[in-house]
Amino acid sequence: MSVTAPQGFEAAGVAVGLKSTGKPDVAVVVNRGPLKVGAAVFTSNRAKANPIIWSQQVIQDGVVEAIVLNSGGANCFTGSFGFQTTHQTAEKAAELLGVSAGDILVCSTGLIGTGDEVFRAKVLDGTEQGIAALSTDGGEIASEAIMTTDSRPKRSTHTGDGWSIGGMAKGAGMLAPGLATMLVVITTDAVLTAEEADAHLRSATRTSFDRLDSDGCMSTNDQVSLLVSGASGVAPDADAFRAALAEVCADLARQLQGDAEGASHDITIRVVHAASEEEAVEVGRSVARNNLFKAAIFGNDPNWGRVLAAIGTTDAVFDPYDVDVWMNGVRVCSAGGPDQPREAVDLTPRATDLLIDLKVGDSEATILTNDLTHDYVHENSAYSS
Repeated sequence: MSVTAPQGFEAAGVAVGLKSTGKPDVAVVVNRGPLKVGAAVFTSNRAKANPIIWSQQVIQDGVVEAIVLNSGGANCFTGSFGFQTTHQTAEKAAELLGVSAGDILVCSTGLIGTGDEVFRAKVLDGTEQGIAALSTDGGEIASEAIMTTDSRPKRSTHTGDGWSIGGMAKGAGMLAPGLATMLVVITTDAVLTAEEADAHLRSATRTSFDRLDSDGCMSTNDQVSLLVSGASGVAPDADAFRAALAEVCADLARQLQGDAEGASHDITIRVVHAASEEEAVEVGRSVARNNLFKAAIFGNDPNWGRVLAAIGTTDAVFDPYDVDVWMNGVRVCSAGGPDQPREAVDLTPRATDLLIDLKVGDSEATILTNDLTHDYVHENSAYSS
């Protein structure tokens, strides 16, 4: 049921012709309360879409009544017309729900740089139709309505001690930190303050979505939103809720990784014994963004030399001649030199595990990425973005 699994939420997904396929392309999620708490994190790209600019203002007071999302158009670099479209979307939703437009989050995803009166009319129509179709069972179709190049919807739920969390996500390309090209909506019926919701969400995204680095390309429309209804009446233990939210975010992040455009390998890069967590992330990300390494994995080649070459470009503390590297459980590099033969490594499974031991400290981090394939190049040369 995704975002409608927790109490206090209704959702819908409708088709209004934004997608040429005729599939659902506008989603609405409404918080019926009693709490109307919201938190959100956004792309760190300086080039931000109009819905991001709008939603960053909405979230400042920690009050959110609903969120409207459309696929089939990013509404980015569309000037004042595009911002007015976002504003009118929020006003339309607010009018129909009897709330303030300043409490409506808006998200868009799709092609950058396009938007006209037809686009605006369809988004407004979808907002109206979506609100008319709201249901406590609408979470699944809502998760389908936000898909673009995704091959399948991404959903996750967690049941706590008298409270629950539900989430949906979209994203299949331009997956890089801050946040990855994705829209994520998470709901909970737990009782949380706006400050608690914000802190928990930032903690969860830091170790999940922010460490998904599929292709090194950062989007303009990324947004992860947490809506809190408090309908369960239960104020959860802070540590328990934070862990559960992190689990839901990690689950959704791995689903995004598994559906990355054209990918044939899902690569988990774990960096251990680093001097700090920040340096572990830096090392892992250097490998995740190395096209030579990613091309080697596509060719099922355990070329560990490309790993050492990649981490050597970082400022992290380590001795290149004391690093160990494992691929799918086989130590192929020991103390910066050859270890087990490459033939011992089986890279044919989709799941690929890379372990890098820096041997300088007690910190670690995990980065998720994918290989670089012919299909990825084809899809992103054939699709304008």
